Amino acid sequence: MNRKEIQTKAAPQAIGPYSQAIEVGGFVFVSGQIPIDPATGEVVEGIEQQTNQVMKNLQAVLEEADLTFANVAKFTIYLTSMDDFATVNEEYASYLSKPYPARATVEVSRLPKDVCIEMDVLAVKE
Repeated sequence: MNRKEIQTKAAPQAIGPYSQAIEVGGFVFVSGQIPIDPATGEVVEGIEQQTNQVMKNLQAVLEEADLTFANVAKFTIYLTSMDDFATVNEEYASYLSKPYPARATVEVSRLPKDVCIEMDVLAVKE
């Protein structure tokens, strides 16, 4: 199995022993992104801003792999409160077009750096 690491300075650097993304067999597995502004290294505030920052971080990693959101087959969204679901949906949808990717959204008790949202994606090279 030939694995290729995807790495960009346009997204936050990994805060543990993992890669921003790995390409293998025509698939690109993008690690969970949290709302850290890569320019400042700081977490952005508010669920709208956090959702937008996460989408921008995912977009940067995908672009490094020569992909866009149109290549994403599946999103997983982790929220610390399902009360944020409608707001997240609205911001998330503004980055995508039909046909939308498959998706799972789950509520979790806590995320790294006490953020409200984290997302990961599975993309396919065509």
